[in-house]
Amino acid sequence: MSERRVVITGIGCISPLGNDLASTWDGLKNGRSGIGRITQLDPEPYECKIAGEVKNFNADGYFKAPKDARRSDRYVQFAVAAAKLAIEDSGLDTNAIDPRRVGVMVGSGIGGLATLEREHEVCLSKGPKRVSPFTIPMMISNIASGIISMEHGLLGPNMVIVTACATSNHNIGEAWRMIKFGDADAFVCGGAEATILPMGLAGFANMKALSTRNDEPERASRPFDKNRDGFVMGEGAGVVVIEELEHALKRGATIYAELTGYGVSADAYHLSAPSPDGSGPAYAIQMALRHSKLNPEDVNYLNAHATSTGLGDIAETKAIKRAFGDYATNGLAVSSTKSMTGHMLGAAGGIELIASVMAIKDGVIPPTINVEEQDPECDLDVVPNTAREAKVDVAMSNSFGFGGHNATVVVKRYA
Repeated sequence: MSERRVVITGIGCISPLGNDLASTWDGLKNGRSGIGRITQLDPEPYECKIAGEVKNFNADGYFKAPKDARRSDRYVQFAVAAAKLAIEDSGLDTNAIDPRRVGVMVGSGIGGLATLEREHEVCLSKGPKRVSPFTIPMMISNIASGIISMEHGLLGPNMVIVTACATSNHNIGEAWRMIKFGDADAFVCGGAEATILPMGLAGFANMKALSTRNDEPERASRPFDKNRDGFVMGEGAGVVVIEELEHALKRGATIYAELTGYGVSADAYHLSAPSPDGSGPAYAIQMALRHSKLNPEDVNYLNAHATSTGLGDIAETKAIKRAFGDYATNGLAVSSTKSMTGHMLGAAGGIELIASVMAIKDGVIPPTINVEEQDPECDLDVVPNTAREAKVDVAMSNSFGFGGHNATVVVKRYA
């Protein structure tokens, strides 16, 4: 049997930069920040008062029944919306295909935190009998994939992988693997997150993980900058439709790019800190290149995980140098779009893969904004502050999660 190639045919975005692909990509390539003072709750009691919020979002139009939107956590609403946009963009007629050959893997790093907070308060203040019977299904991290399958009648493989901030890449990568193996012809895959909430803010802040540059929200997320002081939380969803090549060609689909490689590894080091030598991520990068049958020098652009934390950006720089050798500082363009979206946690990899695909499509490498004094320990070409026009044939996206979970995906110009 000939090797099954996998291509990307649909894209759906809900992000701090806009609620579709066009506005999100426009923001990324123009270096626009989506970060501001938090409006979803009163941020005054919290050390960090800024985030990348999704704005002007109404879930009703994305569900078959508005009541189902109201019975869904905010993260699920984002996931369902991005999935619907991706399916529509792909032109995939779910009524004209074998539904058992289309799967769903749209994960979340944390899941329904808003539901958990609200119903816990109800339980304490009004008693257990007042807790909503929808609490558990609204809260769990797999429910977005289940609801997407119900909304579109998709009967194929359906599951999620939960690996914190590596969630999207793991779900996309394992969906890729199942298509390669022949268990499905197409997948709706990616990630969603909505944690700009009291527990999310307090929990990350008390780890000293969040920026406190509250007076300058648009300048707060500054990966690779010497004066970075932590990440800024974002929310939203990034979802793609991936398909076996012949399946896509047979139905005349528009192909954005080919998904050629996927690498996974563990740091086995610390709950939240990266391994200082970068060896774990380097191994994932090397595996992804091996699957892609590419040399390091074939990669034109790398969308870094780079969250704007002191330890993380340096560790990733070391990983990139381990994997790419001299080419890491002599030819490879590296940027962090988290400088504009904030860190979208379980949704980050989905949005960042999309940015990588669009860099190939449009010949524009999105910048790392807010690089005012580049950290000498992060001595990469970080495409500072302004997008760069360049022919991109191969792009890579890194995602790393608490627990030492590493996942890298590679996309290539389709030919």
